[in-house]
Amino acid sequence: MSASPGASATRAVLFDLDGTLLDSVPLILDSFRHTFERHGIARPDTARLMYGLGIPLRSYFGEWVTEPDRIEAMIATYREFNLAHHDEAVSAFPGAADMVRAVRAGGRRTAIVTSKNRAATERGLRCIGLLDAIDAIVSCDDVTRPKPDREPVDKAVAQLDVEAGTALFVGDSLHDLASGRAAGVRTAAALWGPFDRAHLESGAPDYWLEQPRDLLALLNDRR
Repeated sequence: MSASPGASATRAVLFDLDGTLLDSVPLILDSFRHTFERHGIARPDTARLMYGLGIPLRSYFGEWVTEPDRIEAMIATYREFNLAHHDEAVSAFPGAADMVRAVRAGGRRTAIVTSKNRAATERGLRCIGLLDAIDAIVSCDDVTRPKPDREPVDKAVAQLDVEAGTALFVGDSLHDLASGRAAGVRTAAALWGPFDRAHLESGAPDYWLEQPRDLLALLNDRR
């Protein structure tokens, strides 16, 4: 965890969902594999599948097919498989739910900024008992330019009624870090997710968090 003067002045914390709070990456990868197989597309390697983490399905599948109806069919296949296995396959990362509740109990506002649709986002939060601990949700349904564009973070900051400079975005992917940096919020890389420091280094996060409790230590640092 990097030290940071002024972190205790943070008024709002934005969180990515998958790979940051929700341990759902194995399910996502299985959903991708099922979809490619069902639609007769050669299964990409794991690195290519991992690239799809954190971006909307429409953007991801659009890299393999161009016809809108085929993209929609792939999205439908993905969601059918994902939802059928969702509740038994996902869980909160150890310490993540307590972290979010502690952030909110400390008087800070909370938001989810995700490339999932709203229904799936709320379902995931409900599964880990955090739906009532989130003040705002910005999903792919709420934007025209998803992460890594700044629009999702801008919308979350506006909904929380805070200045960008007083907000911190915690995420596990380069898409999260790019979106937050473009919007002028500080960024923290969650290293308990699927990507390691070497992968995230180019995103130049303001802070590195090895485990969820590091966020609380950062926010309470009054040095």
